[in-house]
Amino acid sequence: MREKRKKEHIEYALSTGQSREHGFHDVTFVHQSLPGTSLYTIDLTTKIGELDLSLPIFINAMTGGGGRRTEKINSQLAEAARECNLAIGVGSQMAAIKDPFQERTYKVMRDKNPNGVIFANLGSEATVEEAKKAIEMIEANALQIHVNAVQELVMPEGDRDFCDALLNIEKIAKHIEIPLIVKEVGYGMSKETAKKLLDAGVNIVDIGGFGGTNFSLIENKRRDRMLTFMNEWGIQTASSIAEVTQTSPFIDVIASGGIQTGLEVAKSIALGASACGMAGFFLNILLNEGLESLIKEIEYILNELKMIMTALGRKDIQSLQKAPIVISGNTHHWLTERGIKPSKFSNR
Repeated sequence: MREKRKKEHIEYALSTGQSREHGFHDVTFVHQSLPGTSLYTIDLTTKIGELDLSLPIFINAMTGGGGRRTEKINSQLAEAARECNLAIGVGSQMAAIKDPFQERTYKVMRDKNPNGVIFANLGSEATVEEAKKAIEMIEANALQIHVNAVQELVMPEGDRDFCDALLNIEKIAKHIEIPLIVKEVGYGMSKETAKKLLDAGVNIVDIGGFGGTNFSLIENKRRDRMLTFMNEWGIQTASSIAEVTQTSPFIDVIASGGIQTGLEVAKSIALGASACGMAGFFLNILLNEGLESLIKEIEYILNELKMIMTALGRKDIQSLQKAPIVISGNTHHWLTERGIKPSKFSNR
Protein backbone atom coordinates (compact mmCIF):
# COMPACT_ATOMS: atom_id res chain seq x y z
CA MET A 1 0.00 0.00 0.00
CA ARG A 2 2.76 2.46 0.97
CA GLU A 3 4.83 1.53 -2.11
CA LYS A 4 1.81 2.06 -4.36
CA ARG A 5 1.19 5.48 -2.79
CA LYS A 6 4.81 6.52 -3.36
CA LYS A 7 4.49 5.69 -7.06
CA GLU A 8 1.17 7.57 -7.32
CA HIS A 9 2.75 10.64 -5.71
CA ILE A 10 5.43 10.73 -8.41
CA GLU A 11 2.90 10.40 -11.24
CA TYR A 12 0.54 13.03 -9.85
CA ALA A 13 3.39 15.40 -8.99
CA LEU A 14 4.49 15.30 -12.62
CA SER A 15 0.96 15.68 -14.00
CA THR A 16 -0.12 18.52 -11.68
CA GLY A 17 3.16 20.44 -11.91
CA GLN A 18 3.83 23.55 -9.82
CA SER A 19 1.35 26.39 -9.45
CA ARG A 20 4.10 29.09 -9.43
CA GLU A 21 1.84 31.15 -7.14
CA HIS A 22 4.76 31.68 -4.78
CA GLY A 23 4.66 35.48 -4.53
CA PHE A 24 8.14 36.22 -5.88
CA HIS A 25 6.64 38.40 -8.62
CA ASP A 26 5.83 40.84 -5.79
CA VAL A 27 9.55 41.20 -4.92
CA THR A 28 11.81 43.59 -6.90
CA PHE A 29 15.49 44.28 -6.35
CA VAL A 30 16.67 47.89 -6.14
CA HIS A 31 19.05 48.36 -9.07
CA GLN A 32 22.64 49.40 -8.33
CA SER A 33 24.41 51.23 -11.18
CA LEU A 34 27.84 50.99 -9.52
CA PRO A 35 27.92 47.52 -7.95
CA GLY A 36 31.71 47.44 -7.51
CA THR A 37 31.84 43.63 -7.73
CA SER A 38 33.25 40.93 -9.99
CA LEU A 39 31.44 37.76 -10.99
CA TYR A 40 34.74 35.92 -10.62
CA THR A 41 34.95 36.56 -6.87
CA ILE A 42 31.34 35.80 -5.87
CA ASP A 43 31.21 33.45 -2.86
CA LEU A 44 28.21 31.09 -2.78
CA THR A 45 29.04 29.25 0.44
CA THR A 46 26.41 29.40 3.16
CA LYS A 47 25.56 28.03 6.57
CA ILE A 48 22.33 26.63 8.02
CA GLY A 49 22.58 25.99 11.72
CA GLU A 50 25.81 24.08 12.28
CA LEU A 51 25.86 22.82 8.70
CA ASP A 52 28.23 24.37 6.16
CA LEU A 53 27.08 24.16 2.53
CA SER A 54 29.21 24.84 -0.53
CA LEU A 55 26.21 26.22 -2.40
CA PRO A 56 22.92 27.88 -1.36
CA ILE A 57 20.69 25.48 -3.28
CA PHE A 58 20.11 21.78 -2.68
CA ILE A 59 17.97 18.95 -4.02
CA ASN A 60 15.09 18.73 -1.59
CA ALA A 61 13.33 15.61 -0.32
CA MET A 62 11.37 13.77 -2.98
CA THR A 63 11.04 10.02 -2.92
CA GLY A 64 12.11 6.54 -1.84
CA GLY A 65 10.26 3.47 -0.66
CA GLY A 66 8.58 2.86 -4.01
CA GLY A 67 10.66 -0.06 -5.22
CA ARG A 68 12.96 -0.04 -8.21
CA ARG A 69 11.57 3.12 -9.76
CA THR A 70 12.28 5.31 -6.73
CA GLU A 71 15.65 3.61 -6.30
CA LYS A 72 16.59 4.65 -9.84
CA ILE A 73 15.35 8.21 -9.28
CA ASN A 74 17.32 8.56 -6.05
CA SER A 75 20.40 7.09 -7.72
CA GLN A 76 20.29 9.69 -10.47
CA LEU A 77 19.50 12.56 -8.11
CA ALA A 78 22.48 11.55 -6.00
CA GLU A 79 24.68 11.58 -9.11
CA ALA A 80 23.50 15.10 -9.92
CA ALA A 81 24.20 16.20 -6.35
CA ARG A 82 27.68 14.68 -6.49
CA GLU A 83 28.55 16.28 -9.83
CA CYS A 84 27.28 19.73 -8.78
CA ASN A 85 28.47 19.55 -5.16
CA LEU A 86 24.92 20.04 -3.83
CA ALA A 87 23.40 18.78 -0.62
CA ILE A 88 20.43 16.45 -1.14
CA GLY A 89 17.54 15.07 0.87
CA VAL A 90 15.76 11.72 0.61
CA GLY A 91 12.00 11.30 0.79
CA SER A 92 10.32 10.00 3.93
CA GLN A 93 12.13 6.90 5.18
CA MET A 94 9.17 5.53 7.12
CA ALA A 95 8.62 3.09 4.27
CA ALA A 96 12.03 1.54 5.00
CA ILE A 97 11.46 1.67 8.77
CA LYS A 98 8.31 -0.41 8.22
CA ASP A 99 9.76 -2.60 5.46
CA PRO A 100 13.56 -3.13 5.48
CA PHE A 101 13.37 -4.32 1.85
CA GLN A 102 12.86 -0.67 0.89
CA GLU A 103 16.11 0.46 2.53
CA ARG A 104 18.02 0.09 -0.73
CA THR A 105 15.85 2.79 -2.36
CA TYR A 106 17.38 5.26 0.12
CA LYS A 107 20.85 3.81 0.70
CA VAL A 108 21.59 4.19 -3.00
CA MET A 109 22.02 7.92 -2.38
CA ARG A 110 24.97 7.35 -0.05
CA ASP A 111 26.36 4.68 -2.38
CA LYS A 112 26.35 7.13 -5.30
CA ASN A 113 27.42 10.15 -3.25
CA PRO A 114 29.71 8.81 -0.49
CA ASN A 115 31.19 12.16 0.52
CA GLY A 116 28.16 14.38 -0.02
CA VAL A 117 25.84 16.15 2.40
CA ILE A 118 22.64 14.08 2.66
CA PHE A 119 19.53 14.77 4.72
CA ALA A 120 17.49 11.96 6.24
CA ASN A 121 13.71 12.42 6.38
CA LEU A 122 10.80 11.28 8.54
CA GLY A 123 7.37 12.59 9.50
CA SER A 124 6.51 14.23 12.80
CA GLU A 125 4.99 10.97 14.05
CA ALA A 126 8.48 9.43 14.23
CA THR A 127 10.01 8.30 17.50
CA VAL A 128 13.57 9.00 18.61
CA GLU A 129 14.49 5.39 17.83
CA GLU A 130 13.07 5.68 14.30
CA ALA A 131 14.92 8.96 13.78
CA LYS A 132 18.22 7.31 14.74
CA LYS A 133 17.51 4.41 12.36
CA ALA A 134 16.82 6.81 9.49
CA ILE A 135 20.05 8.70 10.18
CA GLU A 136 22.12 5.51 10.39
CA MET A 137 20.51 4.10 7.23
CA ILE A 138 22.12 6.71 4.97
CA GLU A 139 24.85 8.09 7.28
CA ALA A 140 22.94 11.38 7.22
CA ASN A 141 24.48 14.79 7.87
CA ALA A 142 21.14 16.27 8.98
CA LEU A 143 17.60 15.08 9.62
CA GLN A 144 14.48 16.60 8.10
CA ILE A 145 11.24 16.13 9.99
CA HIS A 146 8.38 17.01 7.69
CA VAL A 147 5.11 18.44 8.93
CA ASN A 148 2.19 17.95 6.57
CA ALA A 149 -1.08 18.06 8.49
CA VAL A 150 -3.17 19.31 5.56
CA GLN A 151 -1.76 16.70 3.18
CA GLU A 152 -2.55 13.97 5.71
CA LEU A 153 -6.11 15.25 6.13
CA VAL A 154 -6.72 15.22 2.37
CA MET A 155 -4.97 11.85 1.95
CA PRO A 156 -7.65 9.12 2.00
CA GLU A 157 -5.59 6.91 4.33
CA GLY A 158 -3.77 9.77 6.08
CA ASP A 159 -3.32 10.62 9.75
CA ARG A 160 -6.05 12.50 11.61
CA ASP A 161 -4.36 13.06 14.98
CA PHE A 162 -1.50 15.58 15.28
CA CYS A 163 -1.56 16.13 19.04
CA ASP A 164 1.92 14.72 19.67
CA ALA A 165 3.76 16.19 16.68
CA LEU A 166 5.50 19.03 18.53
CA LEU A 167 6.38 16.78 21.47
CA ASN A 168 7.91 14.21 19.12
CA ILE A 169 9.96 16.91 17.41
CA GLU A 170 11.20 18.21 20.77
CA LYS A 171 12.28 14.70 21.84
CA ILE A 172 14.13 14.12 18.59
CA ALA A 173 15.85 17.52 18.82
CA LYS A 174 17.21 16.54 22.25
CA HIS A 175 18.44 13.08 21.32
CA ILE A 176 20.12 13.29 17.91
CA GLU A 177 23.67 14.51 17.32
CA ILE A 178 23.22 16.07 13.87
CA PRO A 179 21.29 19.21 12.84
CA LEU A 180 17.49 18.94 12.79
CA ILE A 181 15.46 20.65 10.08
CA VAL A 182 11.67 20.89 10.38
CA LYS A 183 10.16 21.08 6.93
CA GLU A 184 6.73 22.04 5.62
CA VAL A 185 5.66 20.31 2.41
CA GLY A 186 3.96 23.09 0.47
CA TYR A 187 1.64 24.99 2.79
CA GLY A 188 4.09 27.53 4.19
CA MET A 189 5.16 28.13 7.76
CA SER A 190 3.73 30.87 9.99
CA LYS A 191 5.51 32.95 12.60
CA GLU A 192 3.52 31.13 15.28
CA THR A 193 4.80 27.75 14.09
CA ALA A 194 8.38 29.01 13.96
CA LYS A 195 8.11 30.29 17.54
CA LYS A 196 6.81 26.91 18.76
CA LEU A 197 9.65 25.11 17.00
CA LEU A 198 12.28 27.46 18.40
CA ASP A 199 10.93 26.85 21.91
CA ALA A 200 11.16 23.10 21.19
CA GLY A 201 14.87 23.35 20.40
CA VAL A 202 14.72 23.62 16.59
CA ASN A 203 16.92 26.25 14.92
CA ILE A 204 16.50 25.36 11.23
CA VAL A 205 13.21 25.36 9.34
CA ASP A 206 12.32 24.77 5.70
CA ILE A 207 9.21 26.91 5.22
CA GLY A 208 7.97 24.82 2.25
CA GLY A 209 5.67 27.53 0.93
CA PHE A 210 2.60 27.45 -1.28
CA GLY A 211 3.50 27.78 -4.94
CA GLY A 212 5.29 24.56 -5.75
CA THR A 213 4.05 20.96 -5.84
CA ASN A 214 0.51 20.97 -4.44
CA PHE A 215 -0.01 17.90 -2.28
CA SER A 216 -3.67 18.73 -1.67
CA LEU A 217 -4.20 18.56 -5.41
CA ILE A 218 -2.28 15.28 -5.57
CA GLU A 219 -4.17 13.66 -2.69
CA ASN A 220 -7.51 14.92 -4.01
CA LYS A 221 -6.88 12.92 -7.18
CA ARG A 222 -6.78 9.84 -4.96
CA ARG A 223 -10.13 10.61 -3.24
CA ASP A 224 -13.64 9.59 -4.26
CA ARG A 225 -14.97 12.97 -3.12
CA MET A 226 -12.51 15.86 -3.38
CA LEU A 227 -11.82 18.44 -0.70
CA THR A 228 -11.26 21.10 -3.35
CA PHE A 229 -11.06 23.99 -0.85
CA MET A 230 -7.76 22.52 0.39
CA ASN A 231 -6.20 23.03 -3.07
CA GLU A 232 -5.71 26.74 -2.30
CA TRP A 233 -4.66 26.28 1.34
CA GLY A 234 -1.39 27.75 2.56
CA ILE A 235 1.00 30.69 2.83
CA GLN A 236 2.83 31.70 -0.33
CA THR A 237 6.57 31.06 -0.30
CA ALA A 238 7.69 34.70 -0.37
CA SER A 239 5.34 35.70 2.45
CA SER A 240 6.33 32.73 4.57
CA ILE A 241 10.07 33.40 4.24
CA ALA A 242 9.64 37.03 5.29
CA GLU A 243 7.23 36.21 8.08
CA VAL A 244 9.59 33.74 9.73
CA THR A 245 12.87 35.59 9.16
CA GLN A 246 11.48 38.85 10.50
CA THR A 247 9.97 37.36 13.65
CA SER A 248 12.39 34.54 14.53
CA PRO A 249 15.92 35.89 13.98
CA PHE A 250 17.49 32.95 15.81
CA ILE A 251 16.13 30.42 13.29
CA ASP A 252 17.93 29.73 10.02
CA VAL A 253 15.43 29.55 7.17
CA ILE A 254 15.51 27.32 4.12
CA ALA A 255 13.24 28.50 1.30
CA SER A 256 11.31 26.06 -0.84
CA GLY A 257 8.02 26.01 -2.70
CA GLY A 258 8.03 26.58 -6.46
CA ILE A 259 11.58 27.94 -6.74
CA GLN A 260 12.96 27.32 -10.24
CA THR A 261 15.38 30.11 -11.20
CA GLY A 262 18.45 31.91 -10.00
CA LEU A 263 16.35 35.05 -9.62
CA GLU A 264 13.93 33.27 -7.29
CA VAL A 265 16.85 31.92 -5.28
CA ALA A 266 18.25 35.44 -4.99
CA LYS A 267 14.89 36.87 -3.91
CA SER A 268 14.51 34.11 -1.31
CA ILE A 269 17.88 34.98 0.17
CA ALA A 270 17.12 38.70 0.13
CA LEU A 271 13.95 37.92 2.10
CA GLY A 272 16.18 36.29 4.71
CA ALA A 273 16.65 32.65 3.70
CA SER A 274 20.08 31.03 4.02
CA ALA A 275 19.52 28.34 1.38
CA CYS A 276 16.89 27.11 -1.08
CA GLY A 277 15.53 23.63 -1.69
CA MET A 278 14.29 22.57 -5.13
CA ALA A 279 12.41 19.34 -5.73
CA GLY A 280 9.52 19.01 -8.20
CA PHE A 281 11.21 21.20 -10.82
CA PHE A 282 14.33 19.03 -10.74
CA LEU A 283 12.30 15.81 -10.79
CA ASN A 284 10.45 16.91 -13.91
CA ILE A 285 13.71 17.68 -15.74
CA LEU A 286 15.30 14.40 -14.67
CA LEU A 287 12.40 12.20 -15.78
CA ASN A 288 11.60 14.07 -18.99
CA GLU A 289 15.03 15.22 -20.18
CA GLY A 290 17.57 13.07 -18.35
CA LEU A 291 20.44 13.40 -15.90
CA GLU A 292 22.72 15.51 -18.08
CA SER A 293 19.97 18.07 -18.63
CA LEU A 294 19.40 18.27 -14.89
CA ILE A 295 23.09 18.89 -14.23
CA LYS A 296 23.16 21.62 -16.90
CA GLU A 297 20.07 23.27 -15.39
CA ILE A 298 21.64 23.33 -11.92
CA GLU A 299 24.80 24.88 -13.34
CA TYR A 300 22.73 27.47 -15.19
CA ILE A 301 20.79 28.43 -12.03
CA LEU A 302 24.02 28.90 -10.09
CA ASN A 303 25.46 31.06 -12.87
CA GLU A 304 22.26 33.14 -12.90
CA LEU A 305 22.61 33.66 -9.17
CA LYS A 306 26.22 34.81 -9.54
CA MET A 307 25.21 37.32 -12.24
CA ILE A 308 22.43 38.73 -10.06
CA MET A 309 24.73 39.06 -7.07
CA THR A 310 27.33 40.80 -9.23
CA ALA A 311 24.72 43.27 -10.54
CA LEU A 312 23.57 44.02 -6.99
CA GLY A 313 27.06 44.49 -5.56
CA ARG A 314 26.66 41.54 -3.19
CA LYS A 315 29.79 39.41 -2.96
CA ASP A 316 28.44 36.65 -0.71
CA ILE A 317 25.21 35.15 0.64
CA GLN A 318 25.38 37.11 3.88
CA SER A 319 25.47 40.44 2.04
CA LEU A 320 22.73 39.30 -0.38
CA GLN A 321 20.47 38.78 2.65
CA LYS A 322 20.71 42.54 3.21
CA ALA A 323 20.12 43.67 -0.38
CA PRO A 324 17.30 46.26 -0.63
CA ILE A 325 14.09 44.95 -2.18
CA VAL A 326 10.69 46.51 -2.76
CA ILE A 327 7.69 44.34 -1.88
CA SER A 328 4.33 44.98 -3.54
CA GLY A 329 1.00 43.30 -4.26
CA ASN A 330 -0.46 40.47 -2.22
CA THR A 331 2.86 39.84 -0.44
CA HIS A 332 2.93 43.46 0.77
CA HIS A 333 -0.67 43.12 1.94
CA TRP A 334 -0.03 39.82 3.73
CA LEU A 335 3.04 41.08 5.60
CA THR A 336 1.36 44.34 6.58
CA GLU A 337 -1.66 42.50 7.96
CA ARG A 338 0.66 40.17 9.87
CA GLY A 339 2.44 43.09 11.55
CA ILE A 340 5.62 43.04 9.45
CA LYS A 341 6.71 46.28 7.76
CA PRO A 342 7.69 45.74 4.10
CA SER A 343 9.59 49.04 4.20
CA LYS A 344 12.20 47.36 6.42
CA PHE A 345 13.33 45.47 3.32
CA SER A 346 13.45 48.45 0.98
CA ASN A 347 15.36 50.91 3.18
CA ARG A 348 18.25 48.84 4.49
